[in-house]
Amino acid sequence: MEHGNSSSNLKFKGNWNELKGKVKQKYANLTDNDLMYEEGKEDELLGRLQQKTGKTKQELKNWIDTL
Repeated sequence: MEHGNSSSNLKFKGNWNELKGKVKQKYANLTDNDLMYEEGKEDELLGRLQQKTGKTKQELKNWIDTL
């Protein structure tokens, strides 16, 4: 199922609650509101993470894919 342009976003589905803990370990300044994920709104989540971490969306996607 991982094909097409959205393949980097598929990692969020189902796994996000598990990944959220790892993200919080690395960036302790993130709140639960910063990490709130709704299906189809990956860009909003990445935008909030981008503001708090100073990373680009692509850097964040790449990092999350390695978790």
